[in-house]
Amino acid sequence: MTKTAKLAVLGSINADHILNLAQFPRPGETVIGKQYQIAFGGKGANQAVAAGRSGADIAFIACVGEDDIGERIRQQLATDQIKIASVEAVAGNSTGVALIFVNSEGENAIAIHAGANAALTPERVISHQHIIAEASALLMQLESPLDSVLTAAKIARQHHTQVILNPAPATELPDELLSLVDMITPNETEAEILTGIAVKSDQDAARAAAALHAKGINNVLITLGSRGVWLSENGQGQRIAGFRVKAIDTIAAGDTFNGALITALLEQQPMAQAVRFAHAAAAIAVTRSGAQPSVPWREEIDSFLQQQE
Repeated sequence: MTKTAKLAVLGSINADHILNLAQFPRPGETVIGKQYQIAFGGKGANQAVAAGRSGADIAFIACVGEDDIGERIRQQLATDQIKIASVEAVAGNSTGVALIFVNSEGENAIAIHAGANAALTPERVISHQHIIAEASALLMQLESPLDSVLTAAKIARQHHTQVILNPAPATELPDELLSLVDMITPNETEAEILTGIAVKSDQDAARAAAALHAKGINNVLITLGSRGVWLSENGQGQRIAGFRVKAIDTIAAGDTFNGALITALLEQQPMAQAVRFAHAAAAIAVTRSGAQPSVPWREEIDSFLQQQE
């Protein structure tokens, strides 16, 4: 990469309202929660924080509401080593909200209100295009309007900025967008929705990766939960196992993985080593509760990896 290794993240910001329960309620049922907290989240913000804390030179393109929590989130992002000039407070909007139930197994069920995230329009993306143009890589997810994600990908392609897409939450995507993506990081569910192939084994993962390569994507990383990641580079596939830890809350595992992975790649770490670095970051995150509060700092990741040697 000839540019200085800058990262642009485009995505969502939410205030997460998290309630811990023994089990998820059935329709019509009231269950008593154990622990309630408000934490800052949103897939875009989580990935930006993971990149900022793991040492990336990062700018974030996003929207919050013109409300107290939006301003608190902007200040927190700044302390997480993220450039926030392009995190806009949008008048007449509330900051996005996620209502999250976590059961005793650490699984979660989530409902989201987009709020100001819906104001991240293609026009707004274009107004920040210099950030994408100057970056070596652009990392996006799907909690922002799809037109805006496509607009950003087109700008990135014009300026030779690598496009990394974490296709979450799961949804079908147009080939026009997929053809602009250099690296995609779906989980099993997302991979199945994009390819029609149920990912139950390494062989399935290889077939799903091949289907994504056929749409023009060179690098496919299918995250397999506790089994690690299926990494396929130009059709050459291998599974890279994760680290075994006791999971308390998997809420930001995927986001932490993505932010840390791109940070390591921008440092010119070889792909397999970057995946291991990202696995370590995610392993630390799942041992803590909440989205951004669980994301580790660089020294924690390095020290975790040293202990594995």
